[in-house]
Amino acid sequence: MEILELESFLPYRLYRLADAVSREFSRVYKDRHGLTRPEWRTLAGLGQHGTMTAMALGEQSAMHKTKVSRAVAELERRRWLSRTPDVKDRRVEHLALTKAGVAAYREMVPLAKEFERELLARLSPAERVAIAGGVAALEAALGKS
Repeated sequence: MEILELESFLPYRLYRLADAVSREFSRVYKDRHGLTRPEWRTLAGLGQHGTMTAMALGEQSAMHKTKVSRAVAELERRRWLSRTPDVKDRRVEHLALTKAGVAAYREMVPLAKEFERELLARLSPAERVAIAGGVAALEAALGKS
């Protein structure tokens, strides 16, 4: 019987790496604002794209609709997010950051960029080029670019 060694299986390695980076970065927004990963992703998505539906947020952030729903509810409770019903389809809501939400997002952007700089500084210039190229190639191969 053939055995799959998870430690060398690329999908498993990528998952573990993404999870480790995400956990390390989560300390930044958790310490600053007490946000969960889904709440951060929702804040970041709306901060980047402006008004979005919950479905679009889920697709953009690769989150299940229940996680999006909980994150939206929490950000609304904090008064960082507002909901506006769609005029054509009352089942759809348009989500947007409030002034307080935009302020929180603007505070987090430089922290996120600094985290990324520090993470990449752990690699040599050649390794940075290689990882950027490898990730881009995998995204293109999977149609996710």
